[in-house]
Amino acid sequence: AGRGLMADGYLIRPLVFLVQVGFGLYTLVIMLRFLLQVMRADFHNPVSQFIVRVTAPLLRPMRRIVPAAGRYDTSSLLLAWILKTVELSIIGALIGHGSAFPATIAWAIPALLSLVINIFLFAILIVVILSWISPQRYNPALQILHRLTAPLLEPARRLVPAIGGLDLSPMLVMVGLYLVEMLVVPPVMQLVGAPGWVSAF
Repeated sequence: AGRGLMADGYLIRPLVFLVQVGFGLYTLVIMLRFLLQVMRADFHNPVSQFIVRVTAPLLRPMRRIVPAAGRYDTSSLLLAWILKTVELSIIGALIGHGSAFPATIAWAIPALLSLVINIFLFAILIVVILSWISPQRYNPALQILHRLTAPLLEPARRLVPAIGGLDLSPMLVMVGLYLVEMLVVPPVMQLVGAPGWVSAF
């Protein structure tokens, strides 16, 4: 009976979902740590401290092997790449494409590019929503998101000044990010030979 359920795909989707959630959330936190360090975020912030605590168990031993490149935490980037590679290998095996390792090492590159773009997209969206709900209230998460998105929003504000007090720069940046995802990620996927299902994960 168990084999029949697996053959029919009854358990495949829940297993894929669990792999996505487990690996996806941790990879997201690792990438956030890398990006926050690049943006020189305040690591005394409670949200930053949480990210540091969660990622430290795996990053601490990696840093003994992979040194930082200036202010870029290459061990965080490498760990995110490894996690995404393992995630895609497991999902490939579950959906019947085989583990496809070591091909998933290359497939992880466009997947991580898409992840970074989506981090900025959702960060900007959250900043906009929270600025409407509680514009004057201090929020540690909002401070971190402001720091993360400022390098993208500030140049856009210089290009498109506020109209009647309405800041259009978030919309401009989000449109630009969507265009980057549409124009950059597909060619990279084609370059590394990634199958279509990779874009869904």
